[in-house]
Amino acid sequence: MVTRVPENVVSFEPRRATGLAAALLLAFGIAVSPAFALSEIKPGDPQAPAAETSEDAPPETTAPAEGGVPAPETIEKTPLPEATPTAPAETTPAAPGAETPAAPAPEGPAPEEEAAPEEGEPAEDGAGQSTRPDPDAPVPPINYDIESLPVPVKSMRRLILEATKTGDIENLRPLIGVGNDITQLSLGGIEGDPVDFLKELSGDDQGQEILAILEEVLSAGFVHLDAGKPEELYVWPYFFAVPLENLTPPQRVELFKIVTAGDYEDMKSYGAYIFYRVGISPEGRWIFFVAGD
Repeated sequence: MVTRVPENVVSFEPRRATGLAAALLLAFGIAVSPAFALSEIKPGDPQAPAAETSEDAPPETTAPAEGGVPAPETIEKTPLPEATPTAPAETTPAAPGAETPAAPAPEGPAPEEEAAPEEGEPAEDGAGQSTRPDPDAPVPPINYDIESLPVPVKSMRRLILEATKTGDIENLRPLIGVGNDITQLSLGGIEGDPVDFLKELSGDDQGQEILAILEEVLSAGFVHLDAGKPEELYVWPYFFAVPLENLTPPQRVELFKIVTAGDYEDMKSYGAYIFYRVGISPEGRWIFFVAGD
């Protein structure tokens, strides 16, 4: 589900004041200058239109395979004996000005109409989709064992890390993908080139700050979410799925490698980790790299 960033969320500390505050704003698809604060974010909730269906399409018929047995619909049936025609019943014409009686309504319950999504309800797919895990789900185990990852997941993580260490953000392009398989880089969707978008998120003009953040995120522990379900994911860092107030002192040290202490206090007030996170599917597809909520 898509949640909105509350108005009391403030910008990150000076360590990332120029790049990261703008990064979060751009992650929502809002073009602003780096000096703006997170409290100015007023994201909309994109909503996917309800799919239209047609109930009047004629049933398809199956053509017989060449040289084979015809389909049941095309088999000629022996005609029944003709019934003796019956004279139609005489009807009395209606008097001029009299109302014609309405046809009786068909018996049985009326067909149910497909319910349209309620206002504010997030679309099931596409831009605006939230990456937040179910808040009612139990906290998943925190894992640091990279060797326990499925081979495709481990391979994609390694490729992303190798790209970040080159210092050239263009090396992420083949990993981001294109079309329907493109990596989600913003909760609000993006327009234009994805690599250029990442450069705009960065505090520098070459995108190297974003590369550094990406490397830090993938170097943290991870969680395995929704195992066995279609939305199954491996997500870095684990703070994404762990209540911040439950972090131990060593875990807070890990968190401060990614955000500042001021960011941590702001996120505690908000109630969740809302900085950058990475999701990779069991098949090794890079699903998202986003910030915000």
